[in-house]
Amino acid sequence: MFYKGDPTNLPTEAESRVIIRFQDCDPLQHLNNSKYFDYFFNAREDQASKLYGFSFEAMFRELRTSWVVYQHQIAYIRPAGISEWVRIITRVIHHDEDTMVTEYVMTNDDRTQLKTLLWVTSKHVSVTTGKRTPHPPALKEYLNAIQLPGVDFKTMDFNERIREVKQALVPVS
Repeated sequence: MFYKGDPTNLPTEAESRVIIRFQDCDPLQHLNNSKYFDYFFNAREDQASKLYGFSFEAMFRELRTSWVVYQHQIAYIRPAGISEWVRIITRVIHHDEDTMVTEYVMTNDDRTQLKTLLWVTSKHVSVTTGKRTPHPPALKEYLNAIQLPGVDFKTMDFNERIREVKQALVPVS
């Protein structure tokens, strides 16, 4: 099976702590814009494997399908600096018949400042035809289990979501 665990008891949010590497920074000692994607995608792959026992390779082999990126929407709020520890939070905020939207959030180490917010829209495709294909029942069950509840993606504005995420990070006094 491409994932393990009880689908009624899977976490809907994943988090990693990572350090910004010198080699990934620009001359201003900020994380290069293109490198945010590497940090986000690597974190999500590690998180999905650890939390859910999910394997992209197993999904590819068993279902003969994969997700391909259809669209990115990203906001660089504050720079991530050289040798800085950051938190990367990921969560599925929407899915339907053949689409999945994953939200990626980067904060400072104590989760009080939003650095970057990314939405990645992916389409589920057959590896034999290269065309979109519906999520099969086992994949729907998995996506239903891990999707973050309470996010009305269809009516949500990206900038509105940035404000919501920022407000959620403000420490309670």
